[in-house]
Amino acid sequence: MTVPKSHPRYESLMKRDKLIQAYKDGMVAEAGMIAHGRGEAFDYLLGECTIPEAEEAEMAAASLLLHAENPVISVNGNVAALCPEALAELSKAIPAKLEVNLFYRTDKRMKMLVKFLEAHGAEDILGLEPDARIPGIEHDRGLCTREGIFTADVILVPLEDGDRAQALRKMGKTTIVIDLNPLSRSARAASVTIVDEVTRAIPNITENVGILKGQPPVGKFDNDANLRRAIDRICHSLFELRCAFGNG
Repeated sequence: MTVPKSHPRYESLMKRDKLIQAYKDGMVAEAGMIAHGRGEAFDYLLGECTIPEAEEAEMAAASLLLHAENPVISVNGNVAALCPEALAELSKAIPAKLEVNLFYRTDKRMKMLVKFLEAHGAEDILGLEPDARIPGIEHDRGLCTREGIFTADVILVPLEDGDRAQALRKMGKTTIVIDLNPLSRSARAASVTIVDEVTRAIPNITENVGILKGQPPVGKFDNDANLRRAIDRICHSLFELRCAFGNG
């Protein structure tokens, strides 16, 4: 069925179709579909737009990536399926390395994702030949490369697993997480949490990279305060929805 662009859920339905196709192709795991649906629920409460708190975080993220010695963008199946071109553009704009990292890792999925990203403009993608492990992570998401994630000082980890986000912080890394759920372990463990949908957040970071390139670092970012404001915004949205039903 063809969905007309006038449909109020057009953008959301197109993202779902991308993930469904990527799942059928073997790039996205079943759990990735569940994770996307959970994020959509939070996006409804945020008005399906980039909130001011996310804009502030995206600016901070761009500055951190620009001033890093070894910036790395970690890529999983969902992120690759939803915004491969945007990932390639961001990695070149900084520049930063791209490294594929999966919880449900198989050689077939890894090769497929690398090939998919290359077809959309990405270059020199890491991850196929891991030679290091993140301390404390026993599952396959702990596998990484020394050139990339293991030695990164600043790492962008969209749609992250909470345990790995915490482990990366314990390694002393500055972590930037994109997560629509401000209550998640990943959001609370990050140095900078961007409470925004990934297909909006990645291009926004790239735009800020262009604005900030050659400029001094932006001021200190208070992640806890930013998360509190994002949660307050969700609470206000829920209150307004409750009021819309009246007192009956």
